[in-house]
Amino acid sequence: MDGTTFTVKDNIDIARLRTSYGSPAWRDAHPAPVHNAVCVDQLLAAGARCVGKAIADEFTYSLDGENQFLGTPRNAKAPERIPGGSSSGSAASVANGLADFSIGTDSGGSVRVPASLCGIWGMRPSLHRISEAGVLPFMPSVSTVGVLAARFEHLNAAARVMLHSGPKTGVPLRRLLLLTDALEVANKAVQDQVCSALQRISHDVGISLETIHFSKIVSEDIPLSDCNVKALRNLQSAEFESTVGNWIETAKPELGIAFSMAYGNVQRFDRIAAMDSLARCERLFEKINAYLVPGTVICFPTTPVIAPLKGTLTNLDAVLDFYDRTMTITAFSGVARLPEITAPLLTVDDCPVGLSFASGHYQDEFLLEAVGRMLN
Repeated sequence: MDGTTFTVKDNIDIARLRTSYGSPAWRDAHPAPVHNAVCVDQLLAAGARCVGKAIADEFTYSLDGENQFLGTPRNAKAPERIPGGSSSGSAASVANGLADFSIGTDSGGSVRVPASLCGIWGMRPSLHRISEAGVLPFMPSVSTVGVLAARFEHLNAAARVMLHSGPKTGVPLRRLLLLTDALEVANKAVQDQVCSALQRISHDVGISLETIHFSKIVSEDIPLSDCNVKALRNLQSAEFESTVGNWIETAKPELGIAFSMAYGNVQRFDRIAAMDSLARCERLFEKINAYLVPGTVICFPTTPVIAPLKGTLTNLDAVLDFYDRTMTITAFSGVARLPEITAPLLTVDDCPVGLSFASGHYQDEFLLEAVGRMLN
């Protein structure tokens, strides 16, 4: 990785720099770390050079990229639109040419969404494959370190360093699936782009594109949205209360307006209700991964829409439409702990949208190899 440059999302420690967590109050209340996060040291040891910290959404609890205190990073390919979050600065630093790649974190889509909306590559690896030592606690059952990059080569190299990847797997790509439920959530223009791109890829690799419904994958008559509404969202709320909420309740920091609204939902959440969601997450994890046998790649739009215009996610209807539809898609890999790569392959109304490829849990190296063969 000699000569490559990277930025670090500001919930990941860099020695002697205060970590903000997207919150000036958190930054000012905590001392600078003595050591880098382990994932940062891995990249430095491989010859990459860190060129700076990248801002994040407040407490990384957002998908839009608009931070009341720290500002909104520039979406290079759609400057009047949001960059997506919470790894907003990571995506913007790469898309604007300030670094070859960036490391961020992802639970409900915080790497994949900004990568999609900014037109760059992004990877959420299998849960806990990459060391989280030196990464601020967020949602331990869901959150993982991920990579954003301008080019696949840089994504691949950075991911393999942090994954401790060995020799190539040699597992061939055998099945290419389109998750129809995720496609149906997307706007019509996005749907058309997804189908066209996947038909080209299917033709190029000589593997027929199959369609699959979520209910068939899990052998239950339930909608894809259950991954979010009845599983991941409740788990996230309970864990966020324990990791960040305790500090907020005792420190009483100044909070941004948008975050305060989201945190209000967390405060009203019935923690006991999350216990059922824990069991549901485990059941979905087992069923999805039993279906995604080695050699299988499942595809879907990374986000259902192009980036909304800045300042438009202000009324409840707009917020719910963006978040509910987006997380219906992103929660699939989150609840199943899948590795997922979003590729900058689609364009709608001159704005980028990502096309995602996922494989079974701990099949990260296979997915990198398969995407490399399909798209390079």
